[in-house]
Amino acid sequence: MINMQQGRIVKIISNQYTIQNETEEIIAKPRGKMRQQEAPVVGDFVEYEKIEDAYRIHKILPRTNRLLRPAIANVDQALIVTSLKDPDYSCHLLNRLIFLVSLAHVKPVICVTKQDLLEDSQAILADLGKYKKAGYEVVFSNPGSDDVELKQILKGKVSVLCGQSGAGKSSLLNRLNPDFELQTQAISKALGRGKHTTRYCQLHEVCDGLVADTPGFSSLDFTRLDTSHLDECILDFKPYIHSCRFSDCKHLNEPDCKIKEAVKQGLINETIYEDYKNIMEQRGKF
Repeated sequence: MINMQQGRIVKIISNQYTIQNETEEIIAKPRGKMRQQEAPVVGDFVEYEKIEDAYRIHKILPRTNRLLRPAIANVDQALIVTSLKDPDYSCHLLNRLIFLVSLAHVKPVICVTKQDLLEDSQAILADLGKYKKAGYEVVFSNPGSDDVELKQILKGKVSVLCGQSGAGKSSLLNRLNPDFELQTQAISKALGRGKHTTRYCQLHEVCDGLVADTPGFSSLDFTRLDTSHLDECILDFKPYIHSCRFSDCKHLNEPDCKIKEAVKQGLINETIYEDYKNIMEQRGKF
């Protein structure tokens, strides 16, 4: 009789899958026939069994969502770690990360770091206020802060940290739980960006939740994604999206587009619309 068990993958190194169930962590490998199928990723719930002294994964259970990069599944929210200095703040990178996680049906949370390194942050704070006004959650974390708000956001959730290399993702996890002793590196002054300090994706227990620390990245490719419903994922657009003259309006060149009117009136973050338009026009070329 097969004694099948279930658990969540919390770490993958090469072909070694660390699975956590209610009582323990075990290391398993996929069965041979799974190698012709889609590979499991961190966050996947799987069925597995013990065969003699080894564990074998039989199948991946249905997912609620899946991010391509970082490769992780069944995520509640993505903390978009956004530094204000070293590397400098970029609203366009922030916008594209918001789009990317929203397209994967993951809630974006903007986590701002390194405000202490900036002498005058008023203009950037005003810009971040536009995201908060649209309905995005914005939280700040700096060395020495108690991070009460951030800890509450993480509690009971599966979260992924994403953002530009050097934005402070590993440092943030170290502050929340000093036991991690995760490797951090200083920003490379020559390149103006950080080196990848995280070598693989892993879920850590943080603030009564699970948080993934993943390799950083600074360029995003939307050409392989279905962006046909991107407009429905953007909180800035929600009050106006069903008011356009045409039900299939893409908010680019169509007449009587309420979203374009709202942009002109200053009711929608202009850079959000600019990045939306660039992505949609780029998609039209493929």
